[in-house]
Amino acid sequence: MNNRQMTADNPNATPALVIPQLIVGLGNPEPKYDKTRHNIGFDAVDVLARSWQIPLSENRKFQAQFGEGRGLHGDKIRLLKPLTYMNLSGQAIRACVDWYKIPPESVLVIYDDMDLPLGKIRLRLSGSAGGHNGMKSAIAHLGTQDFPRLRIGIGKTKAEQDAVAHVLGKFSSAENQVLSDVLQLVTQSVEVSLKQGVEKAMSLFNNRSVIPNSP
Repeated sequence: MNNRQMTADNPNATPALVIPQLIVGLGNPEPKYDKTRHNIGFDAVDVLARSWQIPLSENRKFQAQFGEGRGLHGDKIRLLKPLTYMNLSGQAIRACVDWYKIPPESVLVIYDDMDLPLGKIRLRLSGSAGGHNGMKSAIAHLGTQDFPRLRIGIGKTKAEQDAVAHVLGKFSSAENQVLSDVLQLVTQSVEVSLKQGVEKAMSLFNNRSVIPNSP
């Protein structure tokens, strides 16, 4: 029984905070996928690693780039970038949570979402994969969809472009300017999640957006 179930059984209890212990960014490992829309989860973890000065290195046991250290507020935190390719992301996540005995509700997964416009992020405590293959794998290997996730908007495809070409395409120079601010928003939301819980971060950041500069 997890903390959230215990508070549900006792309605008078103070709701337990959902505090991430492991932050996972989804993406594909080869250089040709660098800076593509589908790799925005990798980019987010890289920004967190730099901000918190947590070095990432290959961990063969987890099949991932991995690092552990302290977050902004001194909390013990682990960062993971699966090297299994997107469709098998859950293998690396499961290996890490089993090793450290981390409950699924303490795993925050960051990934791209075409249903959100560029400039928006969305935090949720649980939910379906929404057609995202990396999340399908994460849900399958964790055996539940009750774990927090942070979706980063990459916008819809252009009319003449299919979905695969869109997600595997690189951001334009104008989009990259917006993206820099979006990743700062991601960092702020994750830091609030570590300090005050995911639900507090949801209330503060789910309605925020980065407005692109007018040309």
